[in-house]
Amino acid sequence: MSSTAAFYLLSTLGGYLVTSFLLLKYPTLLHQRKKQRFLSKHISHRGGAGENLENTMAAFQHAVKIGTDMLELDCHITKDEQVVVSHDENLKRATGVNVNISDLKYCELPPYLGKLDVSFQRACQCEGKDNRIPLLKEVFEAFPNTPINIDIKVNNNVLIKKVSELVKQYNREHITVWGNANYEIVEKCYKEVRRSRPSG
Repeated sequence: MSSTAAFYLLSTLGGYLVTSFLLLKYPTLLHQRKKQRFLSKHISHRGGAGENLENTMAAFQHAVKIGTDMLELDCHITKDEQVVVSHDENLKRATGVNVNISDLKYCELPPYLGKLDVSFQRACQCEGKDNRIPLLKEVFEAFPNTPINIDIKVNNNVLIKKVSELVKQYNREHITVWGNANYEIVEKCYKEVRRSRPSG
C-alpha cells in the first residue's frame, strides 16, 4: 500500500471516529431535542395492582395520592358499548363468574372479588373494598391532568373508536398513550387517531 493510500485511509478512519464520538456525545448538533409533553418515571400498572384491587378507582386514587407519574390500565367494551377498565375479557379470575365482558351490558357486570391474585407476580394477592369495574370516562373525569397509558385488550373496532372518541372528548390527546403489543391493534389505533384529527 502506498503512503498516499495509507494517509487517506487513516484520515478517513480518524475523521469517522471523531465525528462518531462527537455525535454520540452531542446528538443535538444535528437534531433538535424532542419536547416531551410529560415525563414518567413511575407508572402504576393496573393502578398499582398488589396495593389495591387492580384497575379500580380506589387503586387509581391511591396511586395518584402517593405520587405516580402515570396510570396504566386496560380496556374492554361491553355489549351496550361502554368502555370499561378491566384486564381480563373473561371475568372468572376477577369476579368468580365465567362470563365475557362483551356478552354483558355495563349494569350487568358482576363485582370484583374482595381478594385477587396478582397475575404478574407469584404468591401475591391484592385486597380492597372497591369492587366495581369502572368506566374509562370515570377515570378521565377523576384524573384530568394525570397521564394515562391505555392497553386496548381486544382487537375490536368499536372499542378502538370509542377510546379515541373519549380521549378527544376529554382533551387528553397530549397526555394519553394507547395501543397494544399486537401490531394489528396498533395499526387500527393509529388509523383512528389520524382519521379523527381535523385536516388542514
